[in-house]
Amino acid sequence: MTGRSRRGVKFPHKHTSGPATGGDGRRSSFSDVSEEGSPVKPKSPTTLDGIQEKPPTAEEQRAAEYEKKKANFIQRTFWTFVMIGGFFAALFMGHIYILLIITTIQVVSFKEVIAIASVPSRARDLQSSKSLNWYWLATTMYFLYGESVVYYFKHIVLVNKVLLPLATHHRFISFILYVFGFVFFVSSLKAGHLKFQFSQFGWTHMALFLIVVQAHFIMNNVLEGMIWFFLPAALVITNDIFAYICGITFGRTQLIKLSPKKTVEGFVGAWIMTVLFGVVLTNLLLRSKYFICPATDLGANIFTGLDCVPNPVFIPRTYTTPQLFPGRAFSITMAPMQIHTLCLATFASLIAPFGGFFASGLKRTFKIKDFGDSIPGHGGMTDRMDCQFTMGLFSFIYYHTFIATYTASLGGVMETAITGLTVDDQIELIRGMARYLSNQGVVGTDFISCLDHLPSRR
Repeated sequence: MTGRSRRGVKFPHKHTSGPATGGDGRRSSFSDVSEEGSPVKPKSPTTLDGIQEKPPTAEEQRAAEYEKKKANFIQRTFWTFVMIGGFFAALFMGHIYILLIITTIQVVSFKEVIAIASVPSRARDLQSSKSLNWYWLATTMYFLYGESVVYYFKHIVLVNKVLLPLATHHRFISFILYVFGFVFFVSSLKAGHLKFQFSQFGWTHMALFLIVVQAHFIMNNVLEGMIWFFLPAALVITNDIFAYICGITFGRTQLIKLSPKKTVEGFVGAWIMTVLFGVVLTNLLLRSKYFICPATDLGANIFTGLDCVPNPVFIPRTYTTPQLFPGRAFSITMAPMQIHTLCLATFASLIAPFGGFFASGLKRTFKIKDFGDSIPGHGGMTDRMDCQFTMGLFSFIYYHTFIATYTASLGGVMETAITGLTVDDQIELIRGMARYLSNQGVVGTDFISCLDHLPSRR
């Protein structure tokens, strides 16, 4: 009887999985069975071999999630105020500082977009690909910056002995630089890496067009007048803020699958609020010539200001409604710029956000949350500028189509005289201008006498 175990009696160390295994399928430790083989007092489920931590409760999970969101909100808010403060400081210090900020945004955004399509293992084997990307960027910026300098500062560039050849042959020099890069790219092609290299070639050129070229037009907007840079940028930021506010307040209908959080109600509500904000902001900017005058002096700031003859679009006019019914017709006095602001605000609300949707689709393609971490709490620079690039290009085209006045400028006249006249014709032009100025009492006869002694090459 003693050799048998009684039926119905179960020992703690015996399980169906085997005499030497625990109930959870793992091998029992020596502490589960005594050296004599007698049963020991069963231990609690939490053993040293399989320490089971107590899962966090729902309340603890909510608390941890709240702390995480709180820290992210504080970081995001802090860097938001840093960016706002830096932006307005540069805005008031002068055009040159805004141009430096735009240049920095160009370079950082280009770096972020190029990085998401790069394969590290391939990039290590093909060091030339990374160098070539930066060469394309430098060549493109040289071409675009040179175009702006030649266009807006002809009166300075064309009278400089060193800069004159660079200005007159700028496009040819830029093309030669591009050809050098193209030849280097073709000569660096390697078997086994062709698909990667050609994808990088196409990806780089797409980034140059979508980022660098569009940012170049934003620079031109700055030089045409600070209002053409600040107003469109402010409209996009305002639309983004009110789209979020209206969306979380009464948003119900999803707008687009690429951005599940975007709603139709937030989209429309942001449009209305952006239009109202644009009217108010335009009314304030029209009071300062620093914002409405072209950048004829890059050393000017908000305190020194600028002086110019305002574009007619900034001068108030009285609009009268047709008298269709008996009675008095209605009239309103406002600057035509207010009407143009409605168009800019509408584009910033209805079209520019699709630049953000495009960026969202791009990030989904590569399964990334942000383009980078250039701005703590906000992600990459491209995440904040995706809509601004599209808005800047539209503002440039809109300005030159409906607003710009094309009159003879000093730079344009000098360019015509230098590139279109012979040396003798240029001398005659100078003498003719001197006689005119003498008749107006601006210069004396001694000045004309000096010009008369200029030798003729005929």
